[in-house]
Amino acid sequence: MKAAPGAAERRRKVLLFDIDGTLIRAGGSGRKALNRAALVLYGRKNVCSELSLAGRTDLYNFGEAHRRATGRRPTRAAVERLHREYLKHLPYYVKAALRDGVYRVPPGLKTLLKRLSRDRRVLLGLGTGNMEKGARIKLEPSGFNAYFLFGGYGSDSFHRPALLKKAVRRAERLAGRRLPPEDVFVIGDTPLDVAAGRRAGFKTIAVGTGYSRWEDLKASRPDRLARDFRGIETWLSWFGLS
Repeated sequence: MKAAPGAAERRRKVLLFDIDGTLIRAGGSGRKALNRAALVLYGRKNVCSELSLAGRTDLYNFGEAHRRATGRRPTRAAVERLHREYLKHLPYYVKAALRDGVYRVPPGLKTLLKRLSRDRRVLLGLGTGNMEKGARIKLEPSGFNAYFLFGGYGSDSFHRPALLKKAVRRAERLAGRRLPPEDVFVIGDTPLDVAAGRRAGFKTIAVGTGYSRWEDLKASRPDRLARDFRGIETWLSWFGLS
């Protein structure tokens, strides 16, 4: 008689991690690379210096950079041109952040990801506004790319809830079946991450490792709230994995 599937096969947890401020802090390398790209293409300095980039998608950020630099409405072709130029400069600024000691991984995160990666119930993914190539460049020094085999990216949608849903569809292809929204967790460091996860119908965990004020994170009313990733048993219990 064939054995009944175990708990690991019955319930899969999809954990979607934001990148900037959540998995890593890269010394503003994305903003610096985008400023440099705008300077090269448009001859304008520091076009992103007053833009709020955190928690938004690259499609939005690149479009706003183009608008500020040129005064014109961005086309998809213009955004893609800016994206290509940005990718030329991003590795330099990520390496500079590492060299200058401002590339950081939050406390407790390496231990948590290592534990999660060994759990057959877990599908680890990215839920980020970064375009995929930029996301992988930023994560490279951390060694985390190997943990995240799928994700939803800024190249998937202008809107965060839509790219999170895209990540879940990719997770479902890996799992070979539908995954209920109550088993999907969005982990991020800004109220925009919380809002996007909630609008997508998923559970949300806000973590105070990034660029938002703690009071603002609390006010966004995530399902769970943590200062950082320490306390592995608590995190596992939140995911229903303890």
